[in-house]
Amino acid sequence: MIDIKLIRTNPELVKENIRKKFQDEKLPLVDEVINLDQEVRNLKATGDALRSERNQSSSQIGALMREKKIDEANKIKTRVVEINDQITENEARTSEVEAKIKEIMMKIPNIIDDAVPIGKDDSENKEIKRFLEPKLRPFDVPYHVDILERVKGIDLDSARKVAGNGFYYLTGDIARLHSAVTAYARDFMIGKGFTYCIPPFMIRSNVVTGVMSFAEMDAMMYKIEGEDLYLIGTSEHSMIGKFIDTILDKKDLPYTLTSYSPCFRKEKGAHGIEERGIYRIHQFEKQEMIVVCEPTDSKEWFEKMYNYTVELFVSMGIPVRTLECCSGDLADLKVRSIDVEAWSPRQQKYFEVGSCSNLGDAQARRLGIRIKGENGNYFAHTLNNTVAAPPRMLIALIENYLNEDGSITVPEVLVPYMGGTKVIK
Repeated sequence: MIDIKLIRTNPELVKENIRKKFQDEKLPLVDEVINLDQEVRNLKATGDALRSERNQSSSQIGALMREKKIDEANKIKTRVVEINDQITENEARTSEVEAKIKEIMMKIPNIIDDAVPIGKDDSENKEIKRFLEPKLRPFDVPYHVDILERVKGIDLDSARKVAGNGFYYLTGDIARLHSAVTAYARDFMIGKGFTYCIPPFMIRSNVVTGVMSFAEMDAMMYKIEGEDLYLIGTSEHSMIGKFIDTILDKKDLPYTLTSYSPCFRKEKGAHGIEERGIYRIHQFEKQEMIVVCEPTDSKEWFEKMYNYTVELFVSMGIPVRTLECCSGDLADLKVRSIDVEAWSPRQQKYFEVGSCSNLGDAQARRLGIRIKGENGNYFAHTLNNTVAAPPRMLIALIENYLNEDGSITVPEVLVPYMGGTKVIK
């Protein structure tokens, strides 16, 4: 959510930003906010005048009563009652209009960074850099589910019976490899100075609307029936929510946290074969990183964070590239986002395994996360990034480390987390 002062002072900038995101249907919202904002200010001025009149009138009543001017005093009492009714109506209308403004403001996208390329969708994202050269394989790499089934590492049929499509059982050394990735990613981030956390896996609705747009919420979140609780789609949700309605001390900044959680997502829509199996699923586990920092430091942290993910993959010998997300591919709260994609030897292309986002003060403004300043409090900046989401990372691992005989070599950095196992046969 952007600052309403920006709409007051520079509505054309806000409209141009909407056009850059190809959301022209939202252009009328800017003028609607301006009109409603003016109404609120008029209402508040009227309310102030009414309260001033009430105070003056109330002070006259006592004096008139002492002077035995009962009729005059009663007339003023009647007027005070009328004023109170008008104040009540004024305050009710003010609250109604302010709620409407907030509702509209949550639909207006955040101002994107100048570095963001202009494009309609993810097909227009721009490649930044590649890391490690993909190795040519002297054999055809099978579909990842076939690889996993051959080493008895997955059971999709049983999962469908138990929970339906989009779920899985991982077993044996593959389940252990999954846990090894998570543990390695955790220790990797601790080594970067991040504090390890395990957050709540459910959050209340006020946190949901604080960390994401309504469109994202509808597409992603599972609601707990009969409760004001939602299953998290990523631990970023509850980790940013941790700071709701807080005033942070400058000396404690930045907060650098890495969190583990299961994640639950609806994943609406039909997807091709490569996005089935364990690529696009309703339940998975992830190691995340989040930063809450000074506004002046968020660009520097953004660069650090996505490079940590690159460094993690490179340490496991997996070729990756970074992509700058274009304007049309950015969620409304995001200022800038860079995806990390891993190489798929089967598909002979890169696929997304992580995304780093700078949200500016959008989440902080919604959740009331402020920094105590010498000249008044101001909103913090928040950032989040995937360290590792093992189901997708597993695909990258098994495809890049598959041997011709069907066995899978364990990356050297993961061997200690596998109890010394170097090859999954």
